[in-house]
Amino acid sequence: MFDLPRFTDRDDAGRRLAAAVRRRYAQAPHPIVLALPRGGVPVAAHIAQELRAPLDVCVVRKLGVPGHEELAMGAIASGGARVLNPEVITQLDVSADDIADMVAKEEVELRRRESAYRGTRRLPELSGRTVIVVDDGAATGASMRVAVQALRQLGPRAIVVALPVASRDAVRMLSAVADDCVCLFEPEPFYGVGAWYRDFSQLVDNDVRELLLAQERRLAVG
Repeated sequence: MFDLPRFTDRDDAGRRLAAAVRRRYAQAPHPIVLALPRGGVPVAAHIAQELRAPLDVCVVRKLGVPGHEELAMGAIASGGARVLNPEVITQLDVSADDIADMVAKEEVELRRRESAYRGTRRLPELSGRTVIVVDDGAATGASMRVAVQALRQLGPRAIVVALPVASRDAVRMLSAVADDCVCLFEPEPFYGVGAWYRDFSQLVDNDVRELLLAQERRLAVG
């Protein structure tokens, strides 16, 4: 049994996770750090600083089955990547037109969120790069799995998942879809991501923008 909490806040988690990632990937070719917003961004910012790498976001939007939107038939993510679940689509007889309509709807929201975070900048080229995908934790790992599957379509050299805390099941699943999974802490029972932080305050869009711009400035001045 572990005493709660394990981390003071996301900055504390980010500093500790950054040290672990640096030990494995300090010499990685052309690294880029992508955070799942919003909570993953302050954690990822410390990793980007350690690796002197660009920092950006990977926005994931679920594609709900028409009329049963809580049931996912796939997802879209930053960079134009799309993942579909053929079993759900076949079982529920979802038409190609329905899929196209749902993709179009969620693309509007995805673009809105990306614009809120990075303005007019597009997702950087990922082909041939080491992509480190970061969140503040993972209970089921479902969102991170979709991000990894979607980013894989963009041709990175390797995809590394980095998490301060996650359930053992999530780590096992993410290790199977990513090239590596760096996780500091796998408590059992898990309780939930927020249980392991003393301060788990929610962020707003402006917090994300400021963190992205801060790393951009650091890289610009060398």
